Amino acid sequence: MRRFGWIVLFCYTFFSFSNADTLTTILETKKIRVCIWPEYYSISYVNPRTQELIGIDVDLAKEFAKELGVSLAFKESSFATLIQDINSKKCDIAMFAIGHTDERKEKLALTTPHLASDIYAITSKSNKRIQTWDDIDQTGVIVAVAKGTYHVALMQKSLQRAKLLVVDSLHAREQEVEAGRADVFMTDYPFGIRMIEEKEWAKLIKPTKPFHITPYGWAIAQNEPAFQGKVETFIHAIKHDGRLLEAAKRHHLEPIIYEK
Repeated sequence: MRRFGWIVLFCYTFFSFSNADTLTTILETKKIRVCIWPEYYSISYVNPRTQELIGIDVDLAKEFAKELGVSLAFKESSFATLIQDINSKKCDIAMFAIGHTDERKEKLALTTPHLASDIYAITSKSNKRIQTWDDIDQTGVIVAVAKGTYHVALMQKSLQRAKLLVVDSLHAREQEVEAGRADVFMTDYPFGIRMIEEKEWAKLIKPTKPFHITPYGWAIAQNEPAFQGKVETFIHAIKHDGRLLEAAKRHHLEPIIYEK
């Protein structure tokens, strides 16, 4: 009988935690689990030399956990697995500059943006064909994009003459351009900065006018009003008390702060 009582207690506890809203669970367990993509330069990036996790969303995740009074656990994710990771409850929130796209809006709750970036292109300095943005969508040009990023659907709609090459990873798109198998790959401001700072062969091509500015925020599961409200309050606060600007300056992202 005593054993039966323990089983009932265990089942009740498990059922309560599995059905509790996210904010309640975070506060009761004293821990928030944050999905990050560790290859996103200036956003959530593992420095290959020091193995330190750095970036604006890393800093802001620490600030958010501090405000909640809980410990912080980072969970590795990616744009390809983002929706699954959130909806399978691998993490409570994804904080790695999640671009607002229609697909993500259908399956996730996206927060008010704190960053916004246009599209940029990376070519090689030795590529004589691509000198300006207008050189990209031309017959014979091969444009690489990474699977799982919003660049895929965007360039499928935008390119009229150039050929689109969808590769399995961001590293693969770099390899295609460096090897000359593709002329350019499409990226955003943070990754563009990384390329010209770290790769001697890389050349950044900026659009001559706004091409497709995408707001970036964070993502949580749908139907979590208490948690979403807490996150939105935090975003509003950091935009007005200087913490967002301070973090952006540390990681050279002032040009893409979204302060509305």
